[in-house]
Amino acid sequence: MATLTIRIPDNKHLRLKELAESQGVSVNKLIEKISTIALVEFDTHTRFKLMATRGSAAEGLKILDRLNLLESR
Repeated sequence: MATLTIRIPDNKHLRLKELAESQGVSVNKLIEKISTIALVEFDTHTRFKLMATRGSAAEGLKILDRLNLLESR
């Protein structure tokens, strides 16, 4: 496990502390949770970009058309 030291304004630290307390976790656990969310978002975006470069625009439009049909029901 690694240690991460960050410098943030006191008021932001206080707000993070209040947020952590409202969720019943430590600030450390809150930051771990937030970083997990950020990494999942990054991985999802990276995967999407990779799939987009390999995909077909025509196939993508067909899928969107099918989705639009499902939504209109």
